[in-house]
Amino acid sequence: MFAEAQQARDDAGAAADRVGVTRLVVTNFRNYREARLTVGTAPVVLIGPNGAGKTNLLEAVSFLAPGRGLRGAKLAEIDRQPRRGQDDGTGGWAVAAVVATCRGSLRIGTGHDMTAGERRVVRIDGEPVRGQATLGERLGVLWLTPPMDRLFVEGPGGRRRFLDRLVLGLDPAHGSRFAAYEQALRERSRLLRDGPRDPAWLTALEEVMAEQGVAVAAGRRDAVQRLDRVCAEAEGPFPRAGLVLAGTVEAWLEAGPALAVEAEFAAALAHNRQSDAQAGGALIGPHRSDLHVSLAEQGIAAELASTGEQKALLISILLAHARLQQAVRGEPPVLLLD
Repeated sequence: MFAEAQQARDDAGAAADRVGVTRLVVTNFRNYREARLTVGTAPVVLIGPNGAGKTNLLEAVSFLAPGRGLRGAKLAEIDRQPRRGQDDGTGGWAVAAVVATCRGSLRIGTGHDMTAGERRVVRIDGEPVRGQATLGERLGVLWLTPPMDRLFVEGPGGRRRFLDRLVLGLDPAHGSRFAAYEQALRERSRLLRDGPRDPAWLTALEEVMAEQGVAVAAGRRDAVQRLDRVCAEAEGPFPRAGLVLAGTVEAWLEAGPALAVEAEFAAALAHNRQSDAQAGGALIGPHRSDLHVSLAEQGIAAELASTGEQKALLISILLAHARLQQAVRGEPPVLLLD
């Protein structure tokens, strides 16, 4: 009797520590006119034939985090489209979820506001919130998808996006800093290409790039260093990953304080205006950084590892990041495996 009661308490405690989506409602989302799903906090496995919409449901859950979801799609691409012989698609997709967290139940609603182009609206516990960063403050979401299998053999852009997703899980403000940096980067590139090359205007943009870019690089650098330590301590069937962030601004941060690096970055941008104009964009900055991954114990670069080793490395990094999120946030993320 005592053992059974103790087991019940242990089970209840374990359930209380779990984070999971317990109710999901999608409307006009991909192939779904409407779908409802109610589950517990235990792991959930979706089964069904190809084309049934399993990945679409995972994508819907991924929109409980900031960003464009696990497919990186434009909002309009997600609107349900009309099919021959069926009613017209109405667009304006929506996702509503109830999430069990260690701090209690959380209600999240998000969707495509068709009156505002590529704008996503978000409500948390029934109240509208400005921007998506609040989602990241309330819930962590991680995912693994088949296209990520080529992360280590394709260009650095995919690895930067992957890294930024990991940083967002630790620092939800990272997204707004990177958006501000990219906006200034695009505007500076346009001015250098099309004119007028107003020195004062260019200087103002370069100051924004320096301030936000150094903050982005510092956030990435901190996340990679912390994640590398967690990976080094990992035990289990997956290989230990070694992580190194490479980039000009990151190297400057190794040598000096952030304020000095901001000044150095701004000066370099001003000096490089002509070469950047010829190249079509800034030749230095966090938009050109790369994440180098290796099999730590063998010292083999990830791009030289076998396909199986690369996938195992990716899983190892995601599991380490989930542990790091739990340590930082006090609860684990929702993990989506496609």
